[in-house]
Amino acid sequence: MESLYVKRILNEVAEKNSGEKEFVRAVEEVLSSLDGVIQLNPKFEQSAILERIVEPERVVIFRVPWQDDNGNFRVNRGFRVQFNSAIGPYKGGIRLHPSVNLGILKFLAFEQVFKNSLTTLPIGGGKGGCDFDPHGKSDGEVMRFCQSFMTELFRHIGPDTDVPAGDIGTGAREIGFMFGQYKRLSNEFTGVLTGKGLTYGGSLIRPEATGYGLVYFSEQMLNVKNDSLEGKRCLISGSGNVAQFCAEKLIQMGAVPVTMSDSSGFIYDKEGITEEKSAFIKELKNVRRGRISEYVKEYKNAVFTANKRPWGVKADCAFPCATQNELDENDAADLIKNGLILVAEGANMPSTHGAISAFKKAGVLFAPGKAANAGGVATSALEMSQNSMRLSWTRDEVDEKLKSIMERIHENTLNAAREYGQEGDYIAGANIAGFLKVANAMMAQGLV
Repeated sequence: MESLYVKRILNEVAEKNSGEKEFVRAVEEVLSSLDGVIQLNPKFEQSAILERIVEPERVVIFRVPWQDDNGNFRVNRGFRVQFNSAIGPYKGGIRLHPSVNLGILKFLAFEQVFKNSLTTLPIGGGKGGCDFDPHGKSDGEVMRFCQSFMTELFRHIGPDTDVPAGDIGTGAREIGFMFGQYKRLSNEFTGVLTGKGLTYGGSLIRPEATGYGLVYFSEQMLNVKNDSLEGKRCLISGSGNVAQFCAEKLIQMGAVPVTMSDSSGFIYDKEGITEEKSAFIKELKNVRRGRISEYVKEYKNAVFTANKRPWGVKADCAFPCATQNELDENDAADLIKNGLILVAEGANMPSTHGAISAFKKAGVLFAPGKAANAGGVATSALEMSQNSMRLSWTRDEVDEKLKSIMERIHENTLNAAREYGQEGDYIAGANIAGFLKVANAMMAQGLV
């Protein structure tokens, strides 16, 4: 029986946030898993926990004026959504992209609350960004923008308050400029941003963490079925940080990645992307900032398909690592028809509701992003720990901690699903496990 309390809150969220479809969908996805939890724990309804957990604690919106290389003045809009700090300081990335708006950032921040809870580390959930596009901008323009952005943001963040990180459009260059401005304004050297360079407080494995963690989680899923990634042919979408290191770890685990993509289309290499080919893609995308289509000029047996996604290629596993809503029910039908056994989300909510329903109906193992791609934020928290202790762990130490965290996330997710009668449902398990930790912390702290 559906909880009337959950149904009422979903209706209220949809009504209050009617123009924010991504946020409304994220709330629906989490709350729809909680009927059993609410019915067995009436204290949550009595304390209005859902009314509180679907509202951000604070939203900051500000203008970001900056000057381009031609002397023209530009103005963008900046945001920081500080959603929930019940278990620790707000933690979540800064996204720089023309598509950034309040609804998308609320969706990402809401997801971040439960993802961060799943890591078992003491970090709350937040997200920020700006409708600025760093692509095609000079280093000077990006620096002036980042300094202006941080001039306002710095008063709302801090190592014990809110610790932003990188995201789409915010890489090492942007984090460096923002950190430098924060240090100048606050007159302190502290771990207020993660994803920093290794020379000034960054952590080894941080760039690799989301992709590596995605593969570690997927291996655990297959192990439950007495299977492994060894020999599995894998589809990867995207060619950014997550996709690159997902491919790298898959190769190390004996799997065979065969696709990668960008906004122009995808490449299919039936012989498999090797370590050498993976290194070429990193140089192409990270140094030359080229298009994925250039891969087929270097490797003649590969094929490039323009303006398409790779989901029609026959494979065992799929790793959507590009962006939200990139895999729909038609794509899911193609993947299922081709014998797919596992989908693990490297991006945030890349699969539509219709696609997820199709995967569940077909018995495909499905890992939601809040569990499967939590390795990035987990390693950001490890960077915070190193900064606090003024220590720097080795690559192997960080990688071992990351692997252990992903194994714990997998175990907690399965156990939560089992306890509430949804055996093997990773979506329900992730939502329940993440919710319970945050909700109980909120209850313990009173009316917050």
